[in-house]
Amino acid sequence: MDTLDLSYRLAVSLAGAAARACARGLPAGWRLRLEAEVPDLPAGRWVWLHAVSMGELLLADGLVGRLRDAGHRVHLSTGTPAGLELLTRRLPGWDDGTGRVSGGAFPLDDPAGLESFLQRPPGAFIALETELWPGLLEALATRGIPRLVVNGRLTERSLARGGPWLRRAAARLSLVAARDEASADAFRRLGAPTVALGGNLKADLPPPRPLHSGWDRLRAGWADAPIVVAGNTVEGEEDLILAAWSAARAQLPGLRLILAPRQPRRFEAVAAAFAARRLAFHRASAPWDEARVWCDVDVLLLDTLGELPAAYAEGTVALVAGGWAAEGGHNPLEPVRAGVPTLVGPGFANFQDLVPPLVASGQVEPVAAGQLAERLRAALDRASLRPGPPVPLPEALRGALDRTWNLIAPLLPPAG
Repeated sequence: MDTLDLSYRLAVSLAGAAARACARGLPAGWRLRLEAEVPDLPAGRWVWLHAVSMGELLLADGLVGRLRDAGHRVHLSTGTPAGLELLTRRLPGWDDGTGRVSGGAFPLDDPAGLESFLQRPPGAFIALETELWPGLLEALATRGIPRLVVNGRLTERSLARGGPWLRRAAARLSLVAARDEASADAFRRLGAPTVALGGNLKADLPPPRPLHSGWDRLRAGWADAPIVVAGNTVEGEEDLILAAWSAARAQLPGLRLILAPRQPRRFEAVAAAFAARRLAFHRASAPWDEARVWCDVDVLLLDTLGELPAAYAEGTVALVAGGWAAEGGHNPLEPVRAGVPTLVGPGFANFQDLVPPLVASGQVEPVAAGQLAERLRAALDRASLRPGPPVPLPEALRGALDRTWNLIAPLLPPAG
């Protein structure tokens, strides 16, 4: 262990000790990580798959199924309360009665936090997107355990912020399966020794899980109404979307809206804003009433976790937010795969590998904020009331799961 490793270990050990001393006063996310433990798993014969929060957990769907069906024992970890809530809901489906899939919180990256996970160490560690923890990667490297990143995404901004600890962590990676060429180049410059192009796993996800039976009542109540589904809104975008929807509704009086904020912590604020506007809205987390009541509801606030991908298929037009009040954008593939005409904001920097091919195929339209009302009305005029069969994605976006699997399979422990 050199000075760089020693300095990191000292820093995280002090932070961990302080956190444990005042655990009761810490935010829920910290407390979850302090209590993180791994179940009784066979040493060297399980795969540790880490997804930092909700978005990465949704991304894990195809990979978990591939690992499980190949006979691997898989333990998923996540680092946020919202992620853990979604993980708890998804585990029965991921396990599918095999007893091979478990899940829980991700530990603190200090020796005390990692102890439970390393007493019976995994046979491989796989992180989704950009989770580089120097303490964990050092411990795994010391034990000769493969350290993988899949769907690796690294922006120029993150690369510029990468200090010596992050560069040391990247240098210890066994393999990065990058999601696009720009990320692959960034990982190489960060110091990752082996980088290959795996593609974006978002394009190869299985179909979303069906919505619960309460949605049948909404479908009956809104059967003849066009519906706008606005997903992953960030602060400042609800007002923009409501203005565009209201303008379209002035000409299409039956127009309904399903709106899903990106972050669960904003659910209450958005509900309060709807109430202040005197909108006739229903919260998806509340009991679902009979169909006749839905005739009097104009807006559904989708304040639940994991339902948005399937909810897009209920729409006439989709608005994928995150690109009107921010620069990153969000995943447009979910409504596109459902066959729903999709509008996005101009700020889609985090999806440069997805949006241009979808624009070229006519499945996505970037729209400036000032043109949203006009373009939404035009899209509604062109669209069918409900989408038809799922639409194939452009050829350039297919095959990511197979390519990623072929890259990581030689580094996995024996299955079974």
